[in-house]
Amino acid sequence: MADQLEAAEAPRTVADAMIPAPKISGPEATVRDVKTLLENDRVHAVLIAHRGMLLAVVERSDLDRSTSDEASALSVGRLSGRVVAGDHSLQAAHRWMTGSGTRRLAVVDEGGRLVGLLCLKRDGRGFCSSADLQSRADARQSARSSR
Repeated sequence: MADQLEAAEAPRTVADAMIPAPKISGPEATVRDVKTLLENDRVHAVLIAHRGMLLAVVERSDLDRSTSDEASALSVGRLSGRVVAGDHSLQAAHRWMTGSGTRRLAVVDEGGRLVGLLCLKRDGRGFCSSADLQSRADARQSARSSR
């Protein structure tokens, strides 16, 4: 019984709240490709990965008007401050995200493999789930079908 109580009180990890299959772009993605994806106001970060390895995270703030649209998205993205380990405390990640104004963190394993995406909700009180994303996708599909 004491073991069950301790497990129930244990802090949750990032892996408990992450979206396990985020959308990714490949290393061939250009700045133009990223700009197109970021036109959707729900997209806050573009994950660039190859063969499961996270290579860069690109956010709107990375897009400088002087950068050519044909430039590689890898050349403008970075990992520093944009990744978190799946076993990291969810409470600590939440504090950091709300304090820094960050809404998305790529979740990686110890080898740098992309394992998910931590998405802070707009109100900052919780995290998006796969079910939330599916619900929005279904709503978009329904709206398209009714046209």
